[in-house]
Amino acid sequence: MAESSAAWSPEDNPPATAALATASQWRLMWWQFKKHRLAHACLYIAAALYLVALLADFIAPKDPGATSTRHTYAPPQSVSLFMRDDDGLRFLPHVTDYRVTIEPQAVRRVFVADESKPIPIGLFVRTAPYEFLGVVTLSHRLIGPLEAGKPFYLLGADRLGRDMLSRVIHGARVSLSIGLVGVAVSLVLGVVFGGVSGYYGGAVDDVIQRVIEFLKALPTIPLWMGLAAAIPATWSPLTVYFAVTVLISLIGWTSLAREVRGRFLSLKTEDFVASARLDGAPEMRVILRHMAPSFASHIIATLTLAIPSMILAETALSFLGIGLRAPVISWGVLLQEAQNVRAVASAPWLLLPGVAVVITVLAMNFLGDGLRDAADPYGG
Repeated sequence: MAESSAAWSPEDNPPATAALATASQWRLMWWQFKKHRLAHACLYIAAALYLVALLADFIAPKDPGATSTRHTYAPPQSVSLFMRDDDGLRFLPHVTDYRVTIEPQAVRRVFVADESKPIPIGLFVRTAPYEFLGVVTLSHRLIGPLEAGKPFYLLGADRLGRDMLSRVIHGARVSLSIGLVGVAVSLVLGVVFGGVSGYYGGAVDDVIQRVIEFLKALPTIPLWMGLAAAIPATWSPLTVYFAVTVLISLIGWTSLAREVRGRFLSLKTEDFVASARLDGAPEMRVILRHMAPSFASHIIATLTLAIPSMILAETALSFLGIGLRAPVISWGVLLQEAQNVRAVASAPWLLLPGVAVVITVLAMNFLGDGLRDAADPYGG
């Protein structure tokens, strides 16, 4: 079969032998990662989730703490792009207002869409001033009703009439950041203890490995419950946030430490390590400057797979009431509303934070799988 005469492009095809031999480790990792199409797509999904979390103040239609007694458990409103009137069909993005009726048997309010009362919506609408990232005062939001004060609940409302969409978006900021902060703490603990264990060996290795085995043998939920019970009730929400992050990280670093230890055991006899020692480099410099970067891609892949575990741990702790608590908004705190079966039966949209958790965890897991495969560029 004749070979194609088209010029080779590393963006579209596997690299040629010469390019493969001269490419950097990160370039090889990127080529291999792009072969994993699902992981490649999940990279953009994860980036979009963190962008939404960062811009939550602007993207959320309302203040997540704003209540409305008239709209408790209001159902989600559907968005229509066109409206028919006397002039015919015209483009007008809108939602419909609610009409409240009383159900005689259950003696409860029922919200019905009132097609005769459309509520026009738009982008970059003017709202009450708010603090963006606590730094800049803005008076516009990404989306909302053009007329202030009109009901706008794309994902429904909770028992206090608070907008679920705004609360899910703001909850992403806490839940996703706990994953990053927790992984950062695990990175430091895992690389330091794992590196010291694998580099020195002997008694130091035995002590660190026994500590890791002890921590891994502890049942996590009872351990977290005991540690969370020790958090003073007088602490501020921000202090509790960091305390919960540290509690989650106390368990998360052990797997990374084992990974780093195994790599150090195989690397400490390599020529470049011996050269660094003979050159008089301090031992911590040899560990952190020469040995750890040589398998940085594997560390990144391991940490990416650890982020969903951190998010699930925070969600579980907050759902059980031993993690974050109101007024902090996280996906786990929001799911506490779903503990009431009667409330869920009448307002199933209270489970939407759980959907956000599932999407995030799946995206991060697929992304981590792709990075783990790409960390060994010559293996595929």
